[in-house]
Amino acid sequence: MLRIERSANGQVVFTLIGRMQTEDIEQVQQLLVVETPGQPVMFDLRDVTLVKQDVVTFLADCEAKGIKLESCPLHIRNWINQEKREDKRRQRQKRDA
Repeated sequence: MLRIERSANGQVVFTLIGRMQTEDIEQVQQLLVVETPGQPVMFDLRDVTLVKQDVVTFLADCEAKGIKLESCPLHIRNWINQEKREDKRRQRQKRDA
């Protein structure tokens, strides 16, 4: 189960707490859609305990779009970095094909 807390003080911070699973991605996306375009957004991942592969892909995409991932647990950060490397490799393969 994922709990999301929102705070704002110059930037919007979504504190994500608990297990983030596939079904939670849509809820987070809906929260992002209602934010003011151009306003800085950050996910505080300090209390995220478990994620699935598609969540890692989602977080990597969010980071690529400028959303800051704060207090990201090391195992999740490593997984995100691995996802980014694999995505770059896939893009090179498509380009070279």
